[in-house]
Amino acid sequence: MKKKYTPTAILHYCKLVARSFLFAVALIIYILYRVNGKGVKLMEYDEFHWFLGVVWTLYAVEIFLRFFPSEIESPGCQKQFVRNYIPTADQTPVLQSAWRTFSVAAVWIFLNAIIGALYYTEIIDAGILILISLFYGVCDMICILFFCPFQTWFMKNRCCTTCRIYNWDFAMMFTPYIFIPHAYMWSLLGLSLLLLIRWEI
Repeated sequence: MKKKYTPTAILHYCKLVARSFLFAVALIIYILYRVNGKGVKLMEYDEFHWFLGVVWTLYAVEIFLRFFPSEIESPGCQKQFVRNYIPTADQTPVLQSAWRTFSVAAVWIFLNAIIGALYYTEIIDAGILILISLFYGVCDMICILFFCPFQTWFMKNRCCTTCRIYNWDFAMMFTPYIFIPHAYMWSLLGLSLLLLIRWEI
């Protein structure tokens, strides 16, 4: 029997393909610059700005749309909207453990602090930070579609719909951009933090 995909699942697979493509293109560009000995700070090259512009546009639009209810997006990222506050008999919402939530934040901050230390000691460069961020984007879709370590090892939630940290995704994706003083990077990080604040409030 042929498996039927929902519009939400199709959207997620399309995002996985698009994000994987962006990561692959960025990796190819990075390798070519390294091979040609042109340096490693990719955003300093005029010919690379077009790609950063594409990345910025795609993610900025995605973040912007997340501020509004959607008929196709996953319910997991829409729990903050009033229209979803519908009582179900005598049941009351069960909040996930604050300690589990804190543990995810602590682990993520620790991981990216190590990455930041590697950057400031010049073991890795800004191009690698961009690649890490784009790789995070691919991993985000893998978490939704196939396997999520945050769900399995930390949050212990049943599915994405009940996930306490669902809308942390963009802020987590763009964490490496903290270390890159560039308009594209910091504006994406700023938008993602606004979304995070909206979610938490």
